[in-house]
Amino acid sequence: MRITDVKYEMVNLKMAIPLKITYTSMADCPAVFVKISTDEGICGYGEAAPFAPVTGETEVSVLSVLKMFTPFLIGADPLDIAGIHAKMDSCIYGNGSAKCAVDIALYDIASKAAGLPLYRYLGGSSSTIVTDVTIGMDEPAVMAERAMDWIGRGFKILKLKTGSDPAADLDVIRRIRRAAGEDVLIRIDGNQGYTEQTLLAILPELAALGVMAVEQPLPYWDIDGLARLKASSGTVAIMADESLHDPHDALRLCRAKAADTLNIKLMKCGGIYPALAINAIAESFGVNCMVGCMAESKLAISAALALVAAKDNISEADCDSFLLIEDQGLEMKGGFTYSGCSIQLSETPGLGLDIDF
Repeated sequence: MRITDVKYEMVNLKMAIPLKITYTSMADCPAVFVKISTDEGICGYGEAAPFAPVTGETEVSVLSVLKMFTPFLIGADPLDIAGIHAKMDSCIYGNGSAKCAVDIALYDIASKAAGLPLYRYLGGSSSTIVTDVTIGMDEPAVMAERAMDWIGRGFKILKLKTGSDPAADLDVIRRIRRAAGEDVLIRIDGNQGYTEQTLLAILPELAALGVMAVEQPLPYWDIDGLARLKASSGTVAIMADESLHDPHDALRLCRAKAADTLNIKLMKCGGIYPALAINAIAESFGVNCMVGCMAESKLAISAALALVAAKDNISEADCDSFLLIEDQGLEMKGGFTYSGCSIQLSETPGLGLDIDF
């Protein structure tokens, strides 16, 4: 089998409600879809969801990088995923979401060629996944109201964006606990907004309120600070996100004992192939993983969910961005269905999506 054509299409994912975090607010989120065709009539689809503050990319840079990749993709064996990653890495450093778009399309082709849904191609057996839902920063009363709305729709795990005001963070968590009781699980995501001292000051109350984890409380570069927080955090897990891009970062974090959980995002690391390496490293150190997402459509989310379903060490899913954009399916059928927080993956080969462009 050989690649015969590579096409790109820019799309805009509009958030239903702008999602505010410590360092930006997201309303319109451009993405790039990729279609890779082969001489055997099998096509694969991928998606790049660039996020400049984290991946250092824009939709314009993604298109430039994909055009850079095209000459060596044409004529290549799409099943040689390792070899194509090596060529992409030798061509340009970083640019995780551009590489991810190609990677997802290759895995779509490979699993279609094998006649298996992607999650089974990756070694999975269970097709049911539970995801959390994210609530952006706002006034505590507004965040609590949105939380109760999601809980009413069947969501049992909340991820609250925090980090700008510790007092307000505690206020919203207290409000949700009073309204929802103890059955709802809560994790908070500081998006690099805390200092070590401010988080240490509120950790005891976070624990008393039953917060299960704090994601990326410190700047991405402060691995030593994360390690100190992990050593002092008690029942509250410390999760690394922006500090983790590639397998080398995973090894560094695990050796430093800087995180209880690693948040793998396909757009940061470059797709499923490096994500598998990150999970293997984490598992060897006894560290569990979560698969998260940027502002991604159903296309990329289908790939992320397949990865969650495939690996037992990936025990958490933060694959909710399709719920937060206005047009959840972008006219795509298949991939998965959901009821509340429970997601059921398709048994159709590949990503299982009905898509063409």
